[in-house]
Amino acid sequence: MFTGIIQGLGAVLEKRPAGGGIVFRIEAGFDLTEPQEGESIAVNGACLTARDMQGRRFLADVSPESLARTNLGGLTVGSKVNLERALRLADRLGGHLVSGHVDTQGRVEERRAAGDFTLFTFSLEQKLAKYVIEKGSITIDGVSLTVNSCAGSRFSVSIIPHTLAVTTLGGLKAGDRVNLEVDLIGKYVEKLLAAKDAGAAESRINPAFLAEHGFLR
Repeated sequence: MFTGIIQGLGAVLEKRPAGGGIVFRIEAGFDLTEPQEGESIAVNGACLTARDMQGRRFLADVSPESLARTNLGGLTVGSKVNLERALRLADRLGGHLVSGHVDTQGRVEERRAAGDFTLFTFSLEQKLAKYVIEKGSITIDGVSLTVNSCAGSRFSVSIIPHTLAVTTLGGLKAGDRVNLEVDLIGKYVEKLLAAKDAGAAESRINPAFLAEHGFLR
């Protein structure tokens, strides 16, 4: 699990095909303290397994499924990426619960200044739009952000100068593709309610339970 709070940028040092997928060698722009061979690192929001860890450098294998779901295939040597190491139980949850399992790629539709902030409008697949709610959380290239507004298959986010400066979001322009992970809690709730409607075993989680505990209004 991750939080969507980027720890720093990394750079792609090497990219090569391997078994239908891709192997990247990546160098983190920060110290990987107490590195653990095989640990999970989110690269642009995609959870990858780090191996052959040497100082700040590591290898990461990207499967065909991950290539189909994410923008990682478009990375080249020298590309900058957002990096976050896996959450420890003692860590602060500064963003929101992020699995690192990218749902789809979105597209930057608009970027414009709004005072000291930058307002982005993104589009995504219509089938996933139901999981994007106003003031809810969404992960964009691994960055935890709050949805300003949403309508149809589009939504907007407002990004502070600090986030633009320390992540790859600062380089986004209209037409660029980004990795999106919607809030996983909404997907779990939907599946539980669907199972109940289909006659599955009785569950205490139902619309009345969710309303009582503040999840529905």
